Amino acid sequence: MTARQVTSGRTDTETGDDPADPAGDHRPTRIGGRIGAIVSGRWSAWVVLLVAAVFSAAVILGGGQAYESTDPTAALPDTAESVQVAELQRQLPSGQLNPALVVYSRGGQPLTADDEAAIAADAAAFSAEAAGGQVSPPVFSPDRAAALLAVPLPADLDTDTTIATVERLRATAADGLPAGSTAQVSGGAGFTADIASSFDGANFRLLLVTVVVVALLLIVTYRSPWLWLVPLAVVGTADVVTNGLIAMLSRAIELPIDPSTTGIVDVLVFGAGTNYALLLIARYREELRRVDDRREAMRRSLSSAGPAIAASATTVCLSLLTLLTAVLGNDRAIGVAGAVGLAVAATYGLVVLPAALSVCGRGLFWPFVPRAGQADPARSGIWARVGGLVARRPRAVLAGSLAVLALLALGLSDARLGLSRTEQFRVQAESIDGLDTLARHFPAGSADPTSVIGNAGSEQPLLTAVQDTPGVASARVAERTAELVAIDVVLDAEPDSTASFDTIRELRERVDDVPAADALVGGTVASNLDTRDAAIRDLKVVVPLVLVVVLLVLIVLLRSLVAPLVLVTTVVATYFAALGAGNFLFTKVLDYAALDTSVPLLAFLFLVALGVDYNIFLATRAREEAFTLGTRKGMLTSLAVTGGVITSAGILLAAVFAVLGVLPLVTLTELGIIVGLGVLLDTLLVRTLLVPAIAVTVGRRFWWPSALARAKSD
Repeated sequence: MTARQVTSGRTDTETGDDPADPAGDHRPTRIGGRIGAIVSGRWSAWVVLLVAAVFSAAVILGGGQAYESTDPTAALPDTAESVQVAELQRQLPSGQLNPALVVYSRGGQPLTADDEAAIAADAAAFSAEAAGGQVSPPVFSPDRAAALLAVPLPADLDTDTTIATVERLRATAADGLPAGSTAQVSGGAGFTADIASSFDGANFRLLLVTVVVVALLLIVTYRSPWLWLVPLAVVGTADVVTNGLIAMLSRAIELPIDPSTTGIVDVLVFGAGTNYALLLIARYREELRRVDDRREAMRRSLSSAGPAIAASATTVCLSLLTLLTAVLGNDRAIGVAGAVGLAVAATYGLVVLPAALSVCGRGLFWPFVPRAGQADPARSGIWARVGGLVARRPRAVLAGSLAVLALLALGLSDARLGLSRTEQFRVQAESIDGLDTLARHFPAGSADPTSVIGNAGSEQPLLTAVQDTPGVASARVAERTAELVAIDVVLDAEPDSTASFDTIRELRERVDDVPAADALVGGTVASNLDTRDAAIRDLKVVVPLVLVVVLLVLIVLLRSLVAPLVLVTTVVATYFAALGAGNFLFTKVLDYAALDTSVPLLAFLFLVALGVDYNIFLATRAREEAFTLGTRKGMLTSLAVTGGVITSAGILLAAVFAVLGVLPLVTLTELGIIVGLGVLLDTLLVRTLLVPAIAVTVGRRFWWPSALARAKSD
């Protein structure tokens, strides 16, 4: 007797399974039937495609540009001390300035009289660009091997204007420069210009490489000269529509969307959207071997695969929306934009793609056209043999899989979190080179002084407290008004190093103790410290929420407690293994300094949400098969029939995320590689060996407390 027969008060008709059909009853559910009937109908399929085309065109034409912010502290919450300092600076005469620092040097040799004359000439020429029309005299390093000119620029310049201004400064500095000397434009303005310029065309290259990777993998998967065009066109359209919707939404709610967020969302839409297409087409091809009518085959496919795809997309969307609880603005932007992208990808995958496939017919699969009555080769292929291995030695497979994950996770033993400004670029940037030159000839923190702002009446005790703080190289009163005093502080330590962060913390404690000063500490280093602390806070808050969301979706979908707990635990183990392997690769092989502060959270979000996807597809099919075959054989059958398509989907998703490496930031390279490694681990190890081994070991208890757990046999 099967679990189906012991289900209390439930008939085969009510549960949707036909004992005569090992694949189950394919009559569509209420929702699946309605959607399937519409998207696969002879005429309604064309209507769906027409409506989708009109909607897509309207969004694409009306999308426009996303909202951008010129405030460098926009990503931090208003409660961050560095943000409060930035607000106070706006009340000072220089508060509306963002200086460009022009660094002159001669390869470590002392500057010559000709160099000094050229620097003086540049200072006069730069006055035309400077806010207020004046540039302060140059500052020479103690060894006279470098000089620094600070050119004050308006802080509210938009990105394009900043780029153009910095380019003019660089052209002016290079014109008439004596042979053997160099001039580098750095500082906040130089860094802004370089990071924006580095993304010039980068997102297009990312999109182009992504399309090529997806196209090649689809061609290899389907071995058809034109089948791959349909899912690629649908997913590509979904991506463009996503960008249009995000632009509209960002302007409506004033949510800043930067180029890195756009790149991440492009990869997410292409990766997840193509995965949904692979899974639907695989089930569609399976049904075409069972029935003659292709429209009936599509209705069955949506009835069977649709709920799993919808559950998967819902899981990822809800997981992304947990980022709304983050305090970092960039995380919230990725959460909102990513959720929009996944919703669009799933909608196009469950509505537009089935309509397109129904219109095209069986010939789309040529030369391997599935015909009714053909045997399904997946049930006796390589994944069936892998299942046989798991069935013979489940405990050994379980132990070996866990050992591999544990070994990879050891790569986290020496992990360091946080990249300095000079460590964020993968490509050469003049602003970074300028900071390096400054660090060689000036005190480490002179390139970007820390700012202490307090009440004007406490100027002297505040200055004394700052000067007495360990790690402070120098301090001077930079500005004062009737209400405020601003002190520029140069730190001994390299910016964004552990020592510099320790100095900022100590400085904040000391100025806080000055009576009636109400002093605050800000500046770039302080802002980066606040960003790191906020990232750690977000990690502690968002991670539990993601786990709860994923667990609840799995409980509802699988009607079990044990299976969801097992699946979530295995995906979390995969995350730590991927993070450890990635950290080892970055720090020991690629010589990166550390993991960026945003990487652990985003990698966790994508790996847990997307990793659970594959387990959803495996487990839902295993549950379907378990009603007639039992838990052990049902899981092995699920592995056999889903192994090929899930592996293809995993390899494709890993490759798409790895494409983030074409972007110029170390952060995105780290995120792409870690997610890619995690997806491969989840696809090739966890879903293939670990989860089936656990299910075979525990048997029907895997489905506790559902009716399947009360079956008389496994």
